[in-house]
Amino acid sequence: MTQHRKGLVLDFGGVLTTPLLPAALAFEKRAGLPEGALLTGIYLNPEGIRLTEELERGALTQTQWNEAAGRLVGVEPEGLMGRVFADLRPEPSVIAAAATARRAGIRVGIVSNTVGMEPWNLYDGYDIHRRYDAVVLSGEHGTRKPEPEIFRLVLRELGLTAEECVFVDDTEQYLAPAADLGFATVHAINPARTVAALETLLGIPLTGTDPDRVTL
Repeated sequence: MTQHRKGLVLDFGGVLTTPLLPAALAFEKRAGLPEGALLTGIYLNPEGIRLTEELERGALTQTQWNEAAGRLVGVEPEGLMGRVFADLRPEPSVIAAAATARRAGIRVGIVSNTVGMEPWNLYDGYDIHRRYDAVVLSGEHGTRKPEPEIFRLVLRELGLTAEECVFVDDTEQYLAPAADLGFATVHAINPARTVAALETLLGIPLTGTDPDRVTL
């Protein structure tokens, strides 16, 4: 007999929003950069990785990251994070599925590696503290995915064990540490497939809400 999970933990960027990579590639085009320059200069560069991890832990402000990352890539630093992800939009089908799950009695939380809250706020307009039962943002706790402690934090806030929960993330490397704790995991690549996987793991239909009618 299948044991359905009764908790749902979601990453934010790339799960409750549209994918991050197309937004970053669009920024490169607007900035006149060669394709892949941002990813190579920051997210595949040891110094860029260090800066981003410090930002996610809250040890670096977004403005400090903007200045350092701007130098690495050779672009104007002012408002850089917001410019990089200017094309991100809500992912209505997954937001609707999470809301449906919550109405059905599933406890729903967010675990997100933050990128600072100002001058650009990734979560602005999503009303995350009202729409979800637990919100754990890395910069507020000094720990980040894939470290086990950040998963333990959200479990404590939800009042559930890992074995009772599903974890969804678009970054594959964050799934294994969650699975090691006992979470069922879903790699979010395609929203429809993500929702279908959640219906199976939670044992409830999640597609009854028209995603185009979800308001933020």
